[in-house]
Amino acid sequence: MIKTAWVFPGQGSQAIGMGLDLLQQPAAKAKFVQAEEILGWSVPEICQKEEDKLNRTIYTQPCLYVVESILADLMREQGHQPDVVAGHSLGEYVALYVAGVFDFETGLRLVKRRAELMDSAAGGKMVAIIGFERELLEQQIQQTPDIVLANDNSPAQVVISGTPTAVDAVLGKVKVKRAVQLNVSGAFHSPLMSQSQAEFEQVLESVSFSTALVPVLSNVEPVPSVDPQVLKQRLSRQITGAVRWREITMQLPVEGVTRVVEIGPGKVLTGLIKRMCPELVLENISSIADFTNL
Repeated sequence: MIKTAWVFPGQGSQAIGMGLDLLQQPAAKAKFVQAEEILGWSVPEICQKEEDKLNRTIYTQPCLYVVESILADLMREQGHQPDVVAGHSLGEYVALYVAGVFDFETGLRLVKRRAELMDSAAGGKMVAIIGFERELLEQQIQQTPDIVLANDNSPAQVVISGTPTAVDAVLGKVKVKRAVQLNVSGAFHSPLMSQSQAEFEQVLESVSFSTALVPVLSNVEPVPSVDPQVLKQRLSRQITGAVRWREITMQLPVEGVTRVVEIGPGKVLTGLIKRMCPELVLENISSIADFTNL
């Protein structure tokens, strides 16, 4: 029996033109209208031509949530269902929506507020690094204040997050093959986001979570759960907590998963998974055209 995981990418996967082909679908068009009522702006308009806006956290996160949710809805309309779900950072909200933990509107309102809080954060720096000695990197991070390993994406690719001074200090002591500064306003997934997290927790408290229909692997704790309180508590830690994607990936075969479908723009997550678990069957759904290949 084939066991399938659906995974959802986060910030950084956005691309001009994403989701525009979905406007041909009546149900999708209705979701875009609903999203505009909640957000006060049009997702298709931003995705069509506003590249500067699309790359701003306050717009990026809601756009990704809406497009990925619609693609997942279309998957389910065609009779496809996941056995387990996971999402990278923002993508975890889509995973929770697909798992039935909250409805589309609730998820979008949460994402809207999360994006506002994260966009208003300032004074931080995030750098993706590829090709490094992990033990040395972790040692330097432990010895340097105000910096953490924010995204543990794979054995060879991570993101560090902290104050500019701390990030530069660590980069000066660790030899890396490639370092790329991320275009974000703050030090996401680090303790420097504690004020944003505290404000967001108040929003989360007012929202009811339902028992998940399928197990969810969370960013801060990559152990499957369907318990609504556990999933909410994990989500509340996510803004300051590390994205443990490497561990999520390694957990998939443990859960009996043999097939992974990445739903959303780009192929970042399947690219990471392929390097760590080459035995898994990998598929991507980023447009209507991709449904013919399922």
